[in-house]
Amino acid sequence: LIVDKLLDGKFRSWAIAAAFGDNLHDSAREAAASTKLNQKQLDSLRELGELLNYNGYGADLADLHFSPDTLFRALQSYTDPFDFLKHSPDLTVLRNGFQEDMARAMKQPEMNKTTLNRIYSFPDAPWARRVAGVFSNLRARERKDAAHALIVENSDKSYRISVRAPLNYRENADTLCLSFPTGGGRKAAAGINQLPPEMLDDFIQRFHSLFSSSQ
Repeated sequence: LIVDKLLDGKFRSWAIAAAFGDNLHDSAREAAASTKLNQKQLDSLRELGELLNYNGYGADLADLHFSPDTLFRALQSYTDPFDFLKHSPDLTVLRNGFQEDMARAMKQPEMNKTTLNRIYSFPDAPWARRVAGVFSNLRARERKDAAHALIVENSDKSYRISVRAPLNYRENADTLCLSFPTGGGRKAAAGINQLPPEMLDDFIQRFHSLFSSSQ
């Protein structure tokens, strides 16, 4: 929402959609408080933000429904996101893909159950890579006091990992991921691109240890 402030809210509806897509739901609602948007419109912006975020995850462009530059050009002609929601055929593609992928994701059981933090494991499949971000964000919102990790198998048998720090804490996701090869990210959300399989047990142990002791 920094750019929104610099633009004096000229495109606030787009900024609200973007905040929802980044899992900043409280910030999105705060930004909307100064507008005349009703709940139905807010729900539409939330869906749009999450769908755009959803299209940004994959091992390569073949995993995505649209290449980022193609989707950017499709969005660029709309100054009002509600016009995009009303008229763009691309929205239907994203919505249908999202619903199918999330239906699969929600059937995946939690692994290594603990009293607080949660870990999920997905197979090596395009749907699993596409939905990694929105699934992780959803689980994080369900339990704001818990840290979450999603482990997705890569084609080379390494693991792509997404980590979400507790939304009530928003620290140390980067600390954890940077301690492993190919890891990086932000304090609240980070990841590892290719974790060697022999390091998985170490990751799980550090995940539980770090987030159990830091809250």
